[in-house]
Formats: sequence, C-alpha cells, structure tokens
Amino acid sequence: MLEIITGLTLAASAGLNAYIPMLGLGLLSRFTELVHLPAGWAWLENEWALGVLGVLLIVEVLVDKFPALDSVNDVVQTVVRPASGGIVFSAGSSSETVAVTDPAEFVASAQFWPFVLGVAIALVPHILKALARPILNVLTAGAGAAVSSTLEDLGAVVLTILAVVVPVIALALLVLTVALLVRRLRRALRERAARRAAAPASAP
Repeated sequence: MLEIITGLTLAASAGLNAYIPMLGLGLLSRFTELVHLPAGWAWLENEWALGVLGVLLIVEVLVDKFPALDSVNDVVQTVVRPASGGIVFSAGSSSETVAVTDPAEFVASAQFWPFVLGVAIALVPHILKALARPILNVLTAGAGAAVSSTLEDLGAVVLTILAVVVPVIALALLVLTVALLVRRLRRALRERAARRAAAPASAP
C-alpha cells in the first residue's frame, strides 16, 4: 500500500516538474539504501541517464522562470510531464522503499496500467499549473512567473523526498499542494474577471 502512495506522490510531483522525481529516484537508488529500483527501471540510476536528466532539469528550471517562455514550456511539457509521471509511478510503486519490505504485486504483474495511471495523475497538477500561469503573468506583469516556478520546483523536491521516506506525510502534502493550485487558479480567474469588468467602467 505504501508503495502505491509513493508512486502516486511521485507522479503528482512530475506534474510540477518532470525531471525532479526521475532524477531524485535515480540518485536515491544509486547513492543510498532508501530506494531499490526494480530491474526494469534500473536505467534511472545509470550515470548517463542521471547526466541527461540533470541537464534537462537545469533547462526546465531556467526557462520556466520567464513570462511567455514558461507558457511555451508548459505546452511542450504537456507530453513530457505525464510521461515522467507514468515512469515514476511505475518505478516508485514497484520499488522497495525504506518504509516497505515487499513491492506491490499487482504492479509487478502488469507495468502498463501503472504507467497509464501515473500519466493521469501527473496531468492534474500540470493542467492546473498550465492554466494558471498565463493569467498570473498578465496580472503580475510577469513578476509572478519566477516566484510561482520556484515554489513549484521546491514542492516537487519536497514531495519526491517525502514520497520515499514518509509516504503518508507526502500524500497529505500532495492533497494540500493540489488544493493550493486549485485555489491559485480560481483566484487568478476571479482577478481577471474583475479587471475585465472594471475596464469598460474606466473607459471614457
């Protein structure tokens, strides 16, 4: 059961940043005893895979901090983040974490459906983020891009670590994160509607 929570949280983390949970799983598996990846996902801890993921993460972190570029990046990441969610859900939920002794049997017997589930989970925070960011950029004249992106990256890091070490706390934090993303989107929509309503009144 805890492995499933681990996979779910990792997949949601991928919806915020595609590369942090994959890189996190690979590094934790390669350099610690916290994660033991199954054979099918052992490539995540390969030094070449880690290097490529590290470079992609740097690019993602930089691009996502700039208005307009972040929206273009979100379009591209509509494929990458769900795919990453599928990978980390499959890898995380079928691995042995520090909190668990036996992997989830149903995941080990069929890797396709865990991947599909991970894709669906990652789509939720990705869509919330992609919808809110353009509105937030307009309302803050672009100043909100760097702040939002930094908070999302930090959230992805924390979720990734907690998903491995204390999955139950990670799940609680995930629920809070999604709630905050929904709240941010709703607030941005309200503020945009208020500005549009005020525009005709201020016109001569």
